[in-house]
Formats: sequence, structure tokens, C-alpha cells
Amino acid sequence: SRMFVSGRRVRKWQFLQLFATCFILCLMIFWGPLDNHIMSHMKSYSYRYLINSYNFVNNSLSLRHNTDGVASYQYLINHEEKCHAQDVLLLLFVKTSPENQNRRDAIRETWGNERYVRTQLNANIKTLFALGRPANPLHRERLQRKLQAEDVEHNDIIQQDFADTFHNLTLKLLMQFRWVNRYCPHAKFIMSADDDIFIHMPNLVAYLQSLEQIGVQDFWVGRVHRGSPPVRDKTSKYYVPYEMYHWPAYPDYTAGAAYVISNDVAAKVYEASQTLNSSLYIDDVFMGLCANKMGIVPQYHVFFSGEGKAPYHPCIYKSMMTSHGHTEDLHHLWKEATDPKVKSISNSFFGRLYCRIVNIMLLCKFHYVDTYPCTAALS
Repeated sequence: SRMFVSGRRVRKWQFLQLFATCFILCLMIFWGPLDNHIMSHMKSYSYRYLINSYNFVNNSLSLRHNTDGVASYQYLINHEEKCHAQDVLLLLFVKTSPENQNRRDAIRETWGNERYVRTQLNANIKTLFALGRPANPLHRERLQRKLQAEDVEHNDIIQQDFADTFHNLTLKLLMQFRWVNRYCPHAKFIMSADDDIFIHMPNLVAYLQSLEQIGVQDFWVGRVHRGSPPVRDKTSKYYVPYEMYHWPAYPDYTAGAAYVISNDVAAKVYEASQTLNSSLYIDDVFMGLCANKMGIVPQYHVFFSGEGKAPYHPCIYKSMMTSHGHTEDLHHLWKEATDPKVKSISNSFFGRLYCRIVNIMLLCKFHYVDTYPCTAALS
């Protein structure tokens, strides 16, 4: 009977092995066809810790072992002296397109205004608008003349001789890091932002000043994407073919709409960018690959927004850092968000309780809202 029991155990173990083998084979066969949105996120998140922990992904993307032959584009407009011999808290790059002068003007009059920050916040920031040349040949000369006249008035544009298109966003990122490395390596912090972003500059400056006092290093903060999969849908503008990036997940990275890094991170990312293949045109992902190669980990800040606009309310303004999608309402939001009354609303116990309740109602939804997470209401 003992032999009979032993035989049953052997058969049971063989059955389990056979079942496991069949399951794995089926998974391998059907994994590709089932690569829809949900499945790709499941796969990518399962790879996340592997990709963030090992350097084989970056090694597979390495272009060269030295910086010889790195593509460099001529400056059409530049301001080499922008940071010269100055104590700069924040060097702010605004990624913009040649035709978006209205957005640039609104930023100059609100959160990108250097004079406001210097006189009202007692800090020195430098704002630069980063762009390529106009892509449409029919309007190129006219737009270029307008850009040069705009820069004569404001002295805040840097432009290189590559076409300003979505697929050249990584070139625009490289331009920013080259500029920092060559002309402003002493800036304490560097920020990259889109031209449809709202930045609550008083909150951001106070935050960065507190970090400067403790001498923070390896600092990279923003809205962090963890375990994000490459988009394999050929109809999407974010489509990335397997030949360009064949892993099922990206290293952690911050949304390119707005993030801040310390100057030591800028130097490390610049170094990494010289040896990684820059044909990956999704700039925030490329930034993540460079940072990952240098061992830099992004920090999630609950008040750096996602793709959506932050709710319009003084209790939100009290802590907000960025909000996305502002092209028409920048002046109004700036006036409301920087009103001194915003700070006084939560000075008392009942004021803080009121804002806690309001923020929970605004941020903690049953459906997904891509602004601030529910945890921001509790912070």
C-alpha cells in the first residue's frame, strides 16, 4: 500500500508539472495577441523591478562608448550670458513651438516672470523658451523673422536648427541639457515644462529654497510614471516599434509636462545622453533611460499634476505646484492662485478642516481623474 501511495504522489507531481508546462506554453502563445491595454500594463508592471534594477536595458540602447560624433545642431538664437556670474536658484526651460507666441507672452507675464520672482519671492530664476526652427516650409521665413523680433524684445529664446516637431522632442531635451552643461552648470535646480503648464511659482520657489538649505542631491521630482509600457498601436503618435525599444516596460520616469532636477542630476543625465541612442523620440522616456543609467530615481510629488487641470479652488492653490492644460486662462489662474487670501484660508483649525474636506471632495473620485491623487487631499 505504501508503494501505491508513493506512486499516486509521483503521478500527482507529474500532473502538476504537465499542467504548469501547458499553462506556460499557452501563456507564451497567447501573450502577444492579447497585448491590449490591460495586458500590456500587467506585463510591464511585472517587469518594472527588473528593468529598474539592472542595466541590460540601457546597455541594449547604448550608441557609443565615447562622445565622438554626437549630433549637435547650430544655434539660430542663443543667450550665452543668461546665467553668467549669477547665483541662480532655478533655470527654467519652457518647451514651446515657434507659432505659440501668445502662450510665451502669457508665461512672461505670470509664472515665468523673472522680475516678479526676484522682487516678490527674493529668488533668482532664469526663464528660457526652447524651440527648433519652424517645420512648415511655407511659413518658415515669416515665423523665423517673428521669432527673432520677439527675442530682440525679450532676450529669452534659445533655438537650434532642427525641425520643431513632435518626433524631435528628444532633440529639444538634448538642447536643454547641453545648454545647462555649457552655460549654466551652477544653477541649483533645472526645470523643464511645457508651454501649456501652470506653475505656482511662490510654492515652487519656497519648496526649492528649503531643499537648497539642506544641500539636496540626486534630486528629480515630478509626476512619476511607474512600469509604463511602450505603446504598440501604430495609429498612436506615441507608437514605439519593437525595433526601437523591445522591452515591455520603461524605467520609471516623470511626465515631461513639468519636472525639476538638481544640478548634479543635470550633469549626470547629460553624460548619459551622450552614449544612449537618441532615436527614441518620446523625450520624457529618454530622460528616464538616461537617469536610470546613472542610478537616479524619480520622486513622486502629489501636487505635480498629470494630464488634467487641477480643480479651481483656494484649498487646492495652497499646495499646488503645477497644473496641465492651460492655454487661455493663465492670467486668471495666476491672479487667483497667488492671492494672499489663499494662505490665510487654512491658518485656523477650522480652516484646515474645511480645506481637508474640500480637497477630499475634489480629488477622491470613484472614477480616475488625471490631476492630483486622492493622497494629495490627505497630505
